[in-house]
Amino acid sequence: MPAKIIDGKAIAKKIREKIKTEVGSMKVKPGLAVIRVGDDPASIVYVNSKEKACLEAGFYSEKYELKEDIDESDLLKLINKLNKDKKIHGILIQLPLPAHISQHKVLEAVSPEKDVDGFNPVNFGRLLSGNKYLVPATPKGVVRLLDEIGVKIAGRNVVVIGRSNIVGKPVAVLLLERDATVTICHSKTKDLVEECKKADILISAVGKKGLVTKDIVKKDAVIIDVGITKSDGKLYGDVDFDNVKKIASWITPVPGGVGPMTIAMLLENTLFAKRKIEENK
Repeated sequence: MPAKIIDGKAIAKKIREKIKTEVGSMKVKPGLAVIRVGDDPASIVYVNSKEKACLEAGFYSEKYELKEDIDESDLLKLINKLNKDKKIHGILIQLPLPAHISQHKVLEAVSPEKDVDGFNPVNFGRLLSGNKYLVPATPKGVVRLLDEIGVKIAGRNVVVIGRSNIVGKPVAVLLLERDATVTICHSKTKDLVEECKKADILISAVGKKGLVTKDIVKKDAVIIDVGITKSDGKLYGDVDFDNVKKIASWITPVPGGVGPMTIAMLLENTLFAKRKIEENK
């Protein structure tokens, strides 16, 4: 029996509608500032979709489109200004940044209380210590998808392919917190095939088309495809979807799986940040 498709678009829509209802009754709307540096085509699409989602949810939105050659000091000044701006409850830096700008320095400059992407070292440390505050949006969306379809996490073998600070590491921590047994695989893993075959839940976040094939997937495994690659004008995930769905129990499509959840979680994080900022006044 072919896998059930995890409709991230529908689940995200439900979450966004709930947020919109909550925001509708607020006098002060949650405010999100998004900063993009340069003209990377993918970044332009992502930023525009985030701005659109903010406006649809009734948020206050500011978008900063900066030149590729902006001085790092000027970017840091803008972030500092937004940190102090009472209209803004969340600050998002669209990655990647140009080579002459230190990503670490920029992400550290965002106030932990407004760090809705969860990339500031303070929030990353909170996540690792079990005292999470603002959690990276994509990993949070992955776990929410598993919850929405009723997948048991505790006691399951989970394999995460990819070890980035954006997806791989934080999603592993979130699943460990939920009592899963987690293995992180990467480019130096000795036998990726054997590791993947053990997975009850397989999460791939590499960005390599066709990486996960049918022969490395355990029967009835749950497949979460976070990777995204553009080829021949189309978007592809890491998973060979058409073949893997024949033996998996659940599978996310690309597009329409994890992507919409990332934006929904970003809105949820901004709303959370607003409430916490107001509580701490």
